[in-house]
Amino acid sequence: MAFEGLTEKLSATFKKLRGKGRLSEADVKASMKEIRMALLEADVNYKVVKDFIARVTERCVGSEVLESLTPAQMIVKIVNLELTALMGGESAKLTISSKPPTVVMLVGLNGAGKTTNGAKLAGYMKRQNGKRPLLVACDTFRPAAITQLEVVGKQVDVPVFQMGQNDPVDIAKAGIEHAKKHGNDLVLIDTAGRLHVDEELMQQLKTMKAAIEPTEILLIVDAMIGQDAVNAAKAFDEALDLTGVMLTKLDGDARGGAALSIRAVTGKPIKFVGMGEKLDNIEVFHPDRMASRILGMGDMLSLIEKAERNFDAKKAAELEQKLRKNKFTLADFYDQLVQIKGMGSLSDIAGMLPGVNAKALEGASVDEKALTRTEAIILSMTPAERENPSLLNSGRKKRIAAGSGTQVVDVNRLLKQFELMQQMSKQFSGGRMKRRMGKMGRMPGGFPF
Repeated sequence: MAFEGLTEKLSATFKKLRGKGRLSEADVKASMKEIRMALLEADVNYKVVKDFIARVTERCVGSEVLESLTPAQMIVKIVNLELTALMGGESAKLTISSKPPTVVMLVGLNGAGKTTNGAKLAGYMKRQNGKRPLLVACDTFRPAAITQLEVVGKQVDVPVFQMGQNDPVDIAKAGIEHAKKHGNDLVLIDTAGRLHVDEELMQQLKTMKAAIEPTEILLIVDAMIGQDAVNAAKAFDEALDLTGVMLTKLDGDARGGAALSIRAVTGKPIKFVGMGEKLDNIEVFHPDRMASRILGMGDMLSLIEKAERNFDAKKAAELEQKLRKNKFTLADFYDQLVQIKGMGSLSDIAGMLPGVNAKALEGASVDEKALTRTEAIILSMTPAERENPSLLNSGRKKRIAAGSGTQVVDVNRLLKQFELMQQMSKQFSGGRMKRRMGKMGRMPGGFPF
């Protein structure tokens, strides 16, 4: 969970402040010292921390705070505003060219995840923005880079243009022409990287930039390398004049210092963040929402958006009607489990809820093996059995267990969970069914956690 350590330390600092009715200037300075140490331990750039603390202290020792009836809340508000400003203030969108195609150069060091995150970005722009992206394989330096791009491109249903080991600049230009002829309005160029910043790499990228004149140059950088991520961003920016940054593996860095430092050091916005290994684990970076998460205040807007992406509105409406009429089936039961699984780990969801300790749920998630067993059992039933489980006698249960590679006890356990769900749905029938049942898919006793 990103910023886990920082969130804990800031929460402890603010808790001390809330215990005091009035604050003195000394109280504020003591708190600022603790916040300064928390930021440094989170691997935030030293100069960034120094400037941040100076700005916050200046605002916090003013009469507005010290004479306030709730000075602790005022300090939290000021820290929240300054954190938001530190990370850019507002979310920065991908620039779309007025004359298609929009060309995005993806640059970065080896290991940052350029290829995978290029596919993530292509899939995101296709799903959320209705774009017709094309991935262009220009990494002829790393073995199997082209094959990897083709694999991930297929997984997100985005075409890949490649010309083998030819000159990368020629491939990029040919890829853009291919996009124009085939109606692709977004071209993502996967460039070569190195284990470190070197002159050969930068010269190749400069030559490509001059040849294709990209709309965007996005740096893909690994959040887990901390201040090295900031140094890499600075080097690439000086050579190429970046338009933005995509920070990967943010879910794996409990410190998160790179996210707080990159904008301040380079002046370039973080536009996207990778929050997991799956190809749909990509989010637009919202500085205000991230600041809210860091301060333990949750991020309800992102949670709602995540739910909307994963829950089918049409299915939710149909489920509501079935629950009203007490006609909930095993097929419906499985659909809800699949949609809940798409929401991700419980700790990620908890991190978006105000006041919830995400650390307590670290690693908790929907058990995919249990979900696979559930799917196999339900799909081994006949349509009539799914609609009416009362038909399942011992002989049918043995057949289903054999067909799904499970035991009869697993079939009975699933039926028991389903029975509990049906009992609950009866309580909500007759006009008292809560709409949240359909939208949030709550099923006590029914999740394979």
